[in-house]
Amino acid sequence: MTTAAVARHRTAMSRSSLSRPLATAAADQLLAPGSSVFDYGCGRGDDLRHLQALGYAADGWDPAHRPHAERQPADVVNLGYVVNAIEHPGEREQALRGAWDLARQVLVVSARLTWDARNLAGRPLGDGLITRTGTFQKFYEQAELAAWIEQSLGVQPHAAAPGIFYVFRDPALAQQFLASRVYRYRPRIKIDPHDLYETHRDRLAPLLDFLNEHARPPRSGELPPGQQQAIQEAMGSIGRGLQLIRQVTDQAHWENVTAQRRAELLIYIALSRFGRRPRFSQLGTTLATDIRTLFGTYQSACEQADRLLVACGDPAMIMVTARSSKIGKQTPSALYVHRTALGELPPVLQVYEGCARVLTGTVEGANMIKLSVTQPQISYLHYPRFDRDAHPTLAAAVTVNLRKLTADWRDYSQSDNPPLLHRKEEFLSSHDPRRALYERLTRAEYRAGLYEHPERIGTLKGWQETLSAVGVTISGHRIMRGASATKAKVASSGQVGARAAADAR
Repeated sequence: MTTAAVARHRTAMSRSSLSRPLATAAADQLLAPGSSVFDYGCGRGDDLRHLQALGYAADGWDPAHRPHAERQPADVVNLGYVVNAIEHPGEREQALRGAWDLARQVLVVSARLTWDARNLAGRPLGDGLITRTGTFQKFYEQAELAAWIEQSLGVQPHAAAPGIFYVFRDPALAQQFLASRVYRYRPRIKIDPHDLYETHRDRLAPLLDFLNEHARPPRSGELPPGQQQAIQEAMGSIGRGLQLIRQVTDQAHWENVTAQRRAELLIYIALSRFGRRPRFSQLGTTLATDIRTLFGTYQSACEQADRLLVACGDPAMIMVTARSSKIGKQTPSALYVHRTALGELPPVLQVYEGCARVLTGTVEGANMIKLSVTQPQISYLHYPRFDRDAHPTLAAAVTVNLRKLTADWRDYSQSDNPPLLHRKEEFLSSHDPRRALYERLTRAEYRAGLYEHPERIGTLKGWQETLSAVGVTISGHRIMRGASATKAKVASSGQVGARAAADAR
């Protein structure tokens, strides 16, 4: 029964785009073309309209807005910000189980987290509070939400993002998702000139891509039938296509690909220790074949992965590995890496970061990762203007403490003196095309004397004061002096407020 003082119908929001849980599921490729979706607690039905416009078979039920709709099974079931709005714990669990019963493949569960309550006024009720609008809200810690889902359903949930979890019906689908979360890096392929290869380049592309991703030839059925047939028609057989690819590429490239794929699989297997490591029979065919081909046996791969996980728990090993990393920017207490370069970190550091993502999932907008070397802590930093601004400012940060198993969010978007970045090239891969532009600016800034007092320039105000003292401004990724600097400063002054407002949004 609904408590008389609670106005549950008021929790339904109007949306102009997909809700965050469904947008996350779409980004994670869980909403395959042709998938059916059921929104359990669909509110006013905005998500249904957006999904239908995208071509999905979508339906939903809501006790206030669609009470007479049939609750029907679907490939993907969304329980979006429903359980946090139910004041009775038993009814919350009933809603969770009811949604799970309808999910053929995956249930998406989301709820509000404790950091959402910081500026929310209300009066206590049970394990939550009544807001000023009369709605009930129960706020969860990330780990608390995961534990409640598993206790209620008897199935391990997997963190998709802060406040969002996936519960998979098929263990193989769960493992496919987890394996896809490992960051991937491949060296660039150099193709030697060859007339036969150029003639059939397009037909051979799927075969080349498979080799580059899996570090092994495809087995029967692993390429789509149309692609396999096209290769056979062009080359006579898949084997001849493989021979031609090997002929026009360097053997060293494939050795590097094999090393990278082995590392990816070890990272995935190491992180599978959190929860219940799957049996080999629970892995998808392609993933299982990768492991067997590159390690011989699943047991051997697990033993190597466990050694990697043990090393990740050794503070001295984290310190030494971070200090010797060729990727990332070193500070006395941490290693900072741009998201695009994570796949090039040493495997032990990738497992270290992966331990945090087991708890939080992917932090939306986080394009910089801080790996602490003084405590077991990973921070996900959001610099919304990293590409556009020479010295972007921090908008938000999610910090994960691996000892306490907590995640905390901090907002910098309204700060008048947020942290900002220098020497952006140091965060990137050595192969990143942006490095040359950023390096030129850094050299010019050193020549201008802007880095003589590094303790002053880590925040926006300190940087602005340093620029003013030296008599320069930054326009784009160039230093401006004298009259040019004055003009650039006047031209850009009217944009500061607009940028801050945009970053806050």
